[in-house]
Amino acid sequence: MGAPHIWLRAESKPLEERSALTPTTAKKLADAGFKITIERSSQRAFKDSEYEKLGFTMAPEGSWRNAPKDAYILGLKELPENDDSPLHHTHIQFAHCYKNQEGWRDVLSRFPAGNGTLYDLEFLQDDNGRRVAAFGYHAGFAGSALSCLVWAHQILRPGKPFPAVRPFPNERALVRHVARQVRQAAKKQGDFPQILIIGALGRCGTGAADLATKAGIPENKILRWDINETKKGGPFKEITESDIFVNCIYLSVPIPKFCTLESLNVPGRKLRVVCDVSCDTTNPNNPVPIYNVNTTFDHPTVPVKGITGNLPLDVISIDHLPTLLPRESSEAFSEALLPSLFQLQNVNRAPVWVRAKKLFDTMVAKL
Repeated sequence: MGAPHIWLRAESKPLEERSALTPTTAKKLADAGFKITIERSSQRAFKDSEYEKLGFTMAPEGSWRNAPKDAYILGLKELPENDDSPLHHTHIQFAHCYKNQEGWRDVLSRFPAGNGTLYDLEFLQDDNGRRVAAFGYHAGFAGSALSCLVWAHQILRPGKPFPAVRPFPNERALVRHVARQVRQAAKKQGDFPQILIIGALGRCGTGAADLATKAGIPENKILRWDINETKKGGPFKEITESDIFVNCIYLSVPIPKFCTLESLNVPGRKLRVVCDVSCDTTNPNNPVPIYNVNTTFDHPTVPVKGITGNLPLDVISIDHLPTLLPRESSEAFSEALLPSLFQLQNVNRAPVWVRAKKLFDTMVAKL
C-alpha cells in the first residue's frame, strides 16, 4: 500500500477562513511520506503562496470531486447544501448529521449512495472517549468576545443593529478591541457586565472565561457554572439576573432547558445577550430554545421574538465562531489532529479511525 494521500479541500462555507491543515502541519505530514494536495482557496486565512513555497502540489478550488479515489478529502465545515450528488471518496470533516439534526438523512445518505465514507471530526475519539481535536477553546473565546461586544454596542449605540464582524489578525488585536468597548460601556452603564458561563470547566467554557478575564471584566462578575450548578435542572433564574449568558456545554443527551421564553419574560430582567456557542439550533433537545436560526458574521445577532421588558435581548448563534481567530484556531486544531492523521498509514487498525468507521456504519444502517 502506498503512502496515504490527503487532499485539503477549500472551504465553501461563506466567511470560513480556517483550515484543517496549515502549512506547518502539512509539511510535517509530507516529511513523513504522505502525499499532500492543497486546493487553492479564495478565503482561507493561509495564503496559497504559504503552501506553494513549501513545494506542495496545488489544485483548483473545488476540484476534490475529481481527486483520485484513494485520496482522503480533508475539510472542516459541511459541504454545500444545494448539492445532493453521491460522494465517492473518504471524507474527513464536521458533517453535523449524527445527533438527529434537521436534514441529517439527506447529508448522510450521500456517502453510501456513492460508496463513500465519512470520518466525522466531531467523533474522532481517543481511548478515553475524549475528542482528539476540537475548536472548543477558541469557540468559547470568540463567543465570549462577541457577547461582550454586543452588550457594549447595546449600551453605547442603543437601537442600532450590531454590525457585521470580520476575523481578527490575532488574539491580541481582538482582546484589545473588546476591552476598549467594554470599558466605555461599563463607564456609561456604571458597572461591568455579569457574565454567566455554563459548561465553564470544559475547553469551550475555559476559553469563554479567559476572554472575559483578559478583557478586564472583574472576577466577581464572571460566574463559572458546570454540572454541579446545573444538576438541579433548569430553567435558571440566574440567567435573567446576568447581563450575558454564554452556553458552552456539549449536548450528548437530553437535559432540562436552561431557559425558555417564559423564564426570560420576568420583571427586572438584566439579560441582554445570549451566545449559544454549542449552537444546537436544529437539535430537538436544544437547552436554549429561544431562537431557531443560525446567525452569521455578516449578521451576528438575532433578536428574541416575543420578549417583553425595556431591554433588548439578542442571540448569537454562529456555528463557526473560531474563524474570528482563523490562524490561531487552525494551528491549534491541526496540531491536535496531527497524531491521528499520521495513523492513516494504518487506518484499518488504528483505534481512532476504526471507532469512527464503526460509528459511520451504525448511522448509515439507521437510514
